[in-house]
Amino acid sequence: MSASPLYIAEQLQLALEGCGISADVHDGYGLALVSVWTGLVVWCKDDRYWWRTGWDAQRQRFIYAWHPATDPARAARRVARRYEALRVVHPLPESSGRTS
Repeated sequence: MSASPLYIAEQLQLALEGCGISADVHDGYGLALVSVWTGLVVWCKDDRYWWRTGWDAQRQRFIYAWHPATDPARAARRVARRYEALRVVHPLPESSGRTS
């Protein structure tokens, strides 16, 4: 019997925390999502994780990476590399110093 999507999502969330990355888990409709950063959501279902890694302009479609859910620590390291790349493209906005 395979693990539930929520369980494998929570395992990835814990592994990402070990990499210093905070993420939210959302469950429903037979799958779970791990929301990591702008443009980085990991889908969890059927004993695997998958996430977008880029865009194929020629074919006009997204490129995906996937990893078996049996190894959340390694999946988290792969997701962390994508996270670091996206942080360069979509950094946190700088504070203006204003409170309102």
